Amino acid sequence: MEKAAEKRKLGLAFVRCFLRSYFVGAGFNTRGLQNIGFSFAMQPGLEAIYDDYAELVKARKRYVKHYNSHPFWAPLLVAIFLSVEMQIRDGRFPVQLLDKLKNTTSYTLSAIGDSVFSGSGLIFWALATVNMLLAGHHTQAMILGVVLFGVLQIFKGFIFWAGINRGLGFLDELKKWDLINWGERLKYANAFLVLLIWFQLWPRPLHGNEWYAGTAALGFFGWLVASGKVAREIVAVLVVVIGVLATHLL
Repeated sequence: MEKAAEKRKLGLAFVRCFLRSYFVGAGFNTRGLQNIGFSFAMQPGLEAIYDDYAELVKARKRYVKHYNSHPFWAPLLVAIFLSVEMQIRDGRFPVQLLDKLKNTTSYTLSAIGDSVFSGSGLIFWALATVNMLLAGHHTQAMILGVVLFGVLQIFKGFIFWAGINRGLGFLDELKKWDLINWGERLKYANAFLVLLIWFQLWPRPLHGNEWYAGTAALGFFGWLVASGKVAREIVAVLVVVIGVLATHLL
């Protein structure tokens, strides 16, 4: 009975932690970055894990330090460190290694999140939405946004569950997802969507020579930015200027 009651107590606390993980970025500050929101998300779980108040205070202090990662990974990181805290409580994980583990895990996932979610996924949604709106498919654009939003919530729920139940072992499984390469593939799709937007916005009638020249120029500017020869802000200004001049001259 006691084990069942403790399991129910932990389960309810972990649900609160999951919901709080949505607000990790709400307490952003220049010193600890997302540390306030992260410690806020951890709090219900820590209170359920530690009955000894002195141990609870020590655990709280471990999560008010510097923390920063991609917000889409917040449920996973909260879950993993709750799992680690249960191991620390039971004497199965050396607390001295926690800071190193926390920094390594959060920064590694942050890099993956920035590349895959922010640098590929969110841009894909935005470009696909713009394409649909330009084509007059307003309902489909709304449906796409709702579906992707729902998929994101399912993803967050799954990684939180996996982090709680599999702990650090889930990170090995995460490597097999090959997210970095999937993000690179998605960027090719994004390039096609940019080209499609350009095609939709191009003045009619569409002349082949102008289209090929413009496409070549866009590719050249992209190469300049990718190779670091010119700042992207300068290229953006050039594109706007060329667009304005072309509109008035053609």
